[in-house]
Amino acid sequence: MPVKFRALSLSHKNAPVQIREIISLDEQDVQVILLKIKDFFSLNNALVLSTCNRTEVYYTHERDISTEIIKLIGLEKGLADIVNYLEYFEIFNEDKAAIRHLFRVSMGLEAQVVGDIQISNQIKRAYQAAADLNLAGPFLHRLMHTVFFTNKRIVQETAFRDGAASLSYAAIELIESLTSNTFEPRILLIGVGEIGTDVAKNMVHLPTAKVKITNRTISKAEAIAAEMGFEVVPYENCQEAMEEADVIVCSILRSEPFITKELVKKFQIDSYKLLVDLSVPRSIETSVEDIPGVVLYNVDNIRSKASETLEKRLAAVPKVEEIIEDSIKEFFDWKKEMIASPTINKLKQSLEQIRQEEMARYMKNTDAKEIAVIDKITKSMMQKILKVPVVQLRAACQRDQAEEMIQIISDLFDLEKIKSE
Repeated sequence: MPVKFRALSLSHKNAPVQIREIISLDEQDVQVILLKIKDFFSLNNALVLSTCNRTEVYYTHERDISTEIIKLIGLEKGLADIVNYLEYFEIFNEDKAAIRHLFRVSMGLEAQVVGDIQISNQIKRAYQAAADLNLAGPFLHRLMHTVFFTNKRIVQETAFRDGAASLSYAAIELIESLTSNTFEPRILLIGVGEIGTDVAKNMVHLPTAKVKITNRTISKAEAIAAEMGFEVVPYENCQEAMEEADVIVCSILRSEPFITKELVKKFQIDSYKLLVDLSVPRSIETSVEDIPGVVLYNVDNIRSKASETLEKRLAAVPKVEEIIEDSIKEFFDWKKEMIASPTINKLKQSLEQIRQEEMARYMKNTDAKEIAVIDKITKSMMQKILKVPVVQLRAACQRDQAEEMIQIISDLFDLEKIKSE
């Protein structure tokens, strides 16, 4: 049975945030899942990607083991009823479908905000995690480097990555629209991880806002505050800062809500309080909306207003898709030739073995100078003999007729007796 590249995907397109946050994996979860699928299924290529919008696993295997992998995720997350979530996963069981999905995700075509650049760094980290655990074989190495090269082409050749239309920027646009009638709105940013840092940097688009930031590791907050000119609030004083703020943006990783209804009920809300939850799992209880004056937005209902940047990105989509298809074709050309590589190597070994045996047999009394000349001549002859079958074999690969040609060459040169290196 041929080994195929496959994928399983749970994303914002087929699962609401309350489902995604249950399945969401942190870095430690990802490492454990990778180790388990490596041990249980003897995988050589596997990639686990988990972001606020998606949890995905890419792997190579001769059969579809997606359900088994989902059950492993459920086991790691302590979900005895994980089978009830199977309907939210999309399964890609064909090479091209799985590879095309990986390209589309990596380029930002599948992001909530089209072209979101954060996904590129998330993909790189997922690849590094796989490589660190020896789960990136030649196939995945080549595939990921093709993905990175494609991303570079898209940046250079299109307007798809122009501007700042990320999820973080979408949150800024939302804040701007909802505070347009507020003089110098007071904003508190809680958490300066990847998304929080991006939000902080996009605050330049709110020049009249009074921004405070806080973070459990205070040094990270101080570094960004120094760069952006914001005020730092000690983490232990966070509750006081929340009560003062008109807008609270929360981007932290916690298993339980950080901002609860009971907490917000204690605040004196004179006009309104806008809460923006960019965390998955969510860090703000949805029931806070029951409190008069409180407005809550999370990652699922934040939408970027129609902007010139977004319009340019959408206009660039056909060109992006064209570049992706070029890259997929190039990768599959390489993949086809990889089928022939073991046979080519065996053929080279077979001819080299014959050459060495005959050299040893007839050149016992030959001096070093003559040996060097004959060695050069026989190597040249061997290369010329190899040329035609190698060219024909690679051509057969491109015609999807490799198996027949491999069998012919194997029979002609009795390659079954040669062990692959």
